[in-house]
Amino acid sequence: MSDIDIAQANEQSEMKPIQEIGSMVGLSPDELEPYGRSKAKLTLAAIKRLKSKPLGKLVLVTSINPTPAGEGKSTVTIGLGDALRLRKQNAVIALREPSLGPVMGMKGGATGGGYSQVVPMEDINLHFTGDMHALTTAVDTLAALIDNHLQQGNQLNLDPRRIQWRRVLDINDRALRHVTIGLGGTTSGVPRETEFDITVASELMAILCLADSLGDLKRRIAKIVIGYTYDRKPVTVADLGVTGAIAMLLKDAVKPNLVQTLAHTPALIHGGPFANIAHGCNSIIATRAALEMGDIALTEAGFGADLGGEKFMDITAPALGKTPDAVVIVATVRALKYNGGQKLADLKAENLAALESGFANLKRHIHNMKRYGVPVIVGINEFTSDTPAEIKLLVELCEQEGTTAIPADVWGKGGQGGLALADALLEALKQPANFQPLYANTDAVKDKINTIVTQIYGGASVDYDHKAELALRTIAKNGWADLPICMAKTQYSFSDNAKALGAPSGFTINVRDVTPRLGAGFLVVMTGTVLTMPGLPKQPAALNMDVSDDGVITGLF
Repeated sequence: MSDIDIAQANEQSEMKPIQEIGSMVGLSPDELEPYGRSKAKLTLAAIKRLKSKPLGKLVLVTSINPTPAGEGKSTVTIGLGDALRLRKQNAVIALREPSLGPVMGMKGGATGGGYSQVVPMEDINLHFTGDMHALTTAVDTLAALIDNHLQQGNQLNLDPRRIQWRRVLDINDRALRHVTIGLGGTTSGVPRETEFDITVASELMAILCLADSLGDLKRRIAKIVIGYTYDRKPVTVADLGVTGAIAMLLKDAVKPNLVQTLAHTPALIHGGPFANIAHGCNSIIATRAALEMGDIALTEAGFGADLGGEKFMDITAPALGKTPDAVVIVATVRALKYNGGQKLADLKAENLAALESGFANLKRHIHNMKRYGVPVIVGINEFTSDTPAEIKLLVELCEQEGTTAIPADVWGKGGQGGLALADALLEALKQPANFQPLYANTDAVKDKINTIVTQIYGGASVDYDHKAELALRTIAKNGWADLPICMAKTQYSFSDNAKALGAPSGFTINVRDVTPRLGAGFLVVMTGTVLTMPGLPKQPAALNMDVSDDGVITGLF
């Protein structure tokens, strides 16, 4: 059965009313705003009340670098949460919201798979509670207000060539990467070149995920740099006078969404920044609520530990005010064999040599996460093609690095397939965590970037384009250097070359631009050829999707 077949077979007959899920974690019906029977938003009053409660243990789930062979980080996170519940632990899951870009494209959604899914999976993967649409509208409203300001006299003296704010769309649309707007004469605006980003790469998405309240959201929006004047002074949303209007459009989107797994584990799904072009973690509000409602909160960070994992440690954790108590790195035999040189078409065949060679990728991720002073275990997401010899070898290789690795069949067995991994996690949570940040925010910007490149990626040096050097001067001139770094890099490799698999070393990372995101509170470092507006593949997943006359969806994974 496919993921959607499994979900649909269980959703109608097995899902509990969302009020019942809320009551499991101490939420009253008045603290939920239902969106139908199976999903709801937490009220602002509930979020405020929960802040008085003590925090539980925090588990970060991350992974090796993604491959076409699949890793299943969300599936393992969900299955592990279900397994912890079977072990009588009060576990709550906090995940990101899917973007329609990968849903309609190639990667797929973010609701897990098999018998480890959050439901209703169709709703979550499509329009859900409208958060993505609200963000898209807010971003584009701000863009329209900026262009209207130019048209109506430009009292702020904005230089149209130096406007930083871009419009967005929550779908992969390469035709919008570079556009010219304002054509058609004097009544159609001021002509200028601009670009579109995908919604999940926008600064408003980052702000939504890093704000701890609606008030904080509003304060962060006010700091957004929308562009520069002709004499190169920064102009913010507060200068434009529309902070309240933009915050108003997000008054409901700021509330986290409550759903459930197929096994009825409570799950908060909120915010969805990509980790290759943004910071890759779900919202502070949702993660904190999970920590306050549960004894163990499980959250994941996007793509590999070199991207989402590092950003959780160095951007999200300080904003959250809570560092992880343990880290679970998800790996598959298939993906490691692919990293070791085995062809995609041959991955079902046993290949111990390729597995041992590809283990270098997982090994570096293990060392990187341990460098933060947090207990680390490996969750081996099992596939039916894995052989006993391959599993045995991978467990032994991890043991040689002083790390416990546990196989888990959570796709096929749900929480029951993750009990051994849950037991290993509970043991890891008994160990002390002595968190050590990777760098100090007060370090020089180039020093912070170099630390990430050399200590996390395994690179040797960093090269800066002329545009990046000019950006760094602007950052220094305006006193913005004391911010953490959000690297934009290919997810497929430690380097900025997507084809450099395994654990490359000695390479140079090329930085082509550095952009201040004052509202989000970090500096975005653009490397290599990574794009903030992806494109659809030759055979997009949308080709397989349909809906029947009575509303039943097919082909959605």
